[in-house]
Amino acid sequence: MAKTLIAAGIAAALLSPTLYAQDDTRSRESADDAQSLDQIVVTARRRAENAKDIPEAVAVLDSERLAVIGASGGSVLTLSNLAPSLNAESSFGRTFPRFYLRGLGNTDFDLNASQPVSLVYDDVVLENATLKGFPVFDIERVEVLRGPQGTLFGRNAPAGVIKFESVKPSTITEGFARVGFGTYGTKNFEGAYGAGLGESSGFRLSALYQSADDYADNFINNRPAGGRGAFDDRALRAQYLFENETFSAHLSARGRKMDGGAQIFRANVIQPGSNQLVPNFDYERSNADAPVSAFVDTLGFSARLSWQLGDYRLSSISAVESVEMFSRGDVDGGFGASFAPPFGPGFIPFPAESGDGISDHRQLTQELRLESPSDGAFNWQLGALIFDEFLELDNISYDTLAGSRENGRAEQRQDNRAYALFGAFGYQLNDQLRLAGGLRYTDDSKDFVARRLVSPIGAGALAAQRVEVSDENLSGDLSLSYSVSDSVNVFGRVATGFRAPSVQGRLLFGDTVSVADSETVRSIEAGLKGEFWDRRARFNVAVFDYRVNDIQLTAVGGQANFNTLVNADRADGRGIEMDIEALLADNFITTLGVSYNDVEINDPLLGIQPCGSACTVLDPRGVRAGTVSVDGNPLPQTPDWTASMTARYGIELGGGELYAYTDWSYRSEVNFFLYESVEFTGDPLLQGGLRLGYTWADGRYDLALFSRNILDEIETVGGVDFNNLTGYVNPGRFVGVEAKVNF
Repeated sequence: MAKTLIAAGIAAALLSPTLYAQDDTRSRESADDAQSLDQIVVTARRRAENAKDIPEAVAVLDSERLAVIGASGGSVLTLSNLAPSLNAESSFGRTFPRFYLRGLGNTDFDLNASQPVSLVYDDVVLENATLKGFPVFDIERVEVLRGPQGTLFGRNAPAGVIKFESVKPSTITEGFARVGFGTYGTKNFEGAYGAGLGESSGFRLSALYQSADDYADNFINNRPAGGRGAFDDRALRAQYLFENETFSAHLSARGRKMDGGAQIFRANVIQPGSNQLVPNFDYERSNADAPVSAFVDTLGFSARLSWQLGDYRLSSISAVESVEMFSRGDVDGGFGASFAPPFGPGFIPFPAESGDGISDHRQLTQELRLESPSDGAFNWQLGALIFDEFLELDNISYDTLAGSRENGRAEQRQDNRAYALFGAFGYQLNDQLRLAGGLRYTDDSKDFVARRLVSPIGAGALAAQRVEVSDENLSGDLSLSYSVSDSVNVFGRVATGFRAPSVQGRLLFGDTVSVADSETVRSIEAGLKGEFWDRRARFNVAVFDYRVNDIQLTAVGGQANFNTLVNADRADGRGIEMDIEALLADNFITTLGVSYNDVEINDPLLGIQPCGSACTVLDPRGVRAGTVSVDGNPLPQTPDWTASMTARYGIELGGGELYAYTDWSYRSEVNFFLYESVEFTGDPLLQGGLRLGYTWADGRYDLALFSRNILDEIETVGGVDFNNLTGYVNPGRFVGVEAKVNF
């Protein structure tokens, strides 16, 4: 696989295309005038700064790259492996993404699961994982902040932050419309229109529509039984911006409505004794006997207000978010059961059909921040944040063999309140040396109640189980950067982070609520950032080492078919990350990102129940009966290696530009669960895209043919371990055509 990756990278670099890893606010220069790369401006530290001057590892995905990967109707999961140390996956299909940075993430599929990677959308944190699945459209850039963000972003960001910045309104009339069609009847539309409302204000409307037909024919005992995989996904964003010398107001409303797109589970898709797909695997075939459905409705409003008070600026960010969703799946991935033949494919011990939903949700956030001028030797920020979330969940079991009637139900309710006070500073010690840092105090509390109304296994109802947890924490960072020259900076950074206590209460198959105490992380990193070749190339290299104390882990499934939260003594990680961008010629630009992560669990006393299916467990017996030791194991969904590259090459033709664009991503093998087994290990995955297009009328029109996963490489990317060797796979090859007009 390594040889394949190297060969693909060399071929792509020599034969094709690339992309600008820059923010979308700059315009592309003509082929005759383009001589250097423009600056990348980011807001990773809540101020607009040159990415080269920020003393931490930050990767930027610009609007062009996001449009290319989303052309096939892909969800936010398409961000996986596009930046060093970034991975993403989901057992819910198009929603509930689980992000991982530098190996830290959470495989928990419960709808109140906390994650150590925070997602921030236009300065508003989105805590619930379903909210994090909001589609990517009309986005200026995505900033990937790797490492603890304990000062400016705080709780539940010990692994890092993925920060989305949408294209903002202006006083100029502008917009675009992009429409595409492709494999499996996929339709993809993205558009935006904005205009001024006088000299100081403007609006922008942005819309997305994605849909597809079933891509897998479903069979029960070799008889047709419908299809699987269709979805209909719509999203809208409306923005208003007013700005003058002393005051600005940015108001935003956004919503999403999705139907379909649930995950397709495939029974016994993994060969026993290996992690390979069975020889007769067919991507376009499913064998499930239970209904599969999903819907998501989200709505959000935010107001970002800013006042210039002399030399200082006061900012207020107010937001309310809500989500309602339900997902129902055939978890065993097959039909029938060993005691109710016919059954298959392979051995099905018992049917498993379940649904999870958010019936009520509300998230309120309020942030205030006071900033000093940024042009002096010393600058600072002071702020406060209030977070309030209410959540009600339903966990439902169905009896597939009795017409999929409901036979079990449990309910969860959680109130989560947190507040924080923070401060950050930067001080120019001399012409070359700059010191920066900050502290954040956080107080977080949860009030959790769960009860079982009906047991699917005859255990009876269970009275309300109440748990109250709270904790407070002081986190922060300190960095030192040194300007070797006008084009090269060296930095060192020490940072800490904090994830608040978590509660888990899926009581359908268990009688207890589990709690994970707070986890804290300490990270040290050093890096080198710079430009060379007359600013025709830039690089960013970082090495890091971290320790997570009392790391929160989720024992998913296993013999008991029950999610349990646990704290391991610690996890240790180290690695290296590199980003390179080069303008090889005025019409040929390429990027490369590579990372290596070595992350392992360190707790000799931690034992986890292994699979209930017939998997080959590689771990030794644990200290408790029925468990195996996971000491020394890698964290789940953590590849040692990730790599990505892009290339774009264009030539003038007939008054326009004929271009070719390619992008590739790679990750090495991953472990699906806390324990190690032969079967539940994902093979290395290499995926590439190719786009051939023609743009004319000074870029106003664009017409392109494209393909995603052009090698049609399909591997298991996740599994279900309590019933049979069930797995789910990555999307197959996609071919499409797309047209765009700018106006």
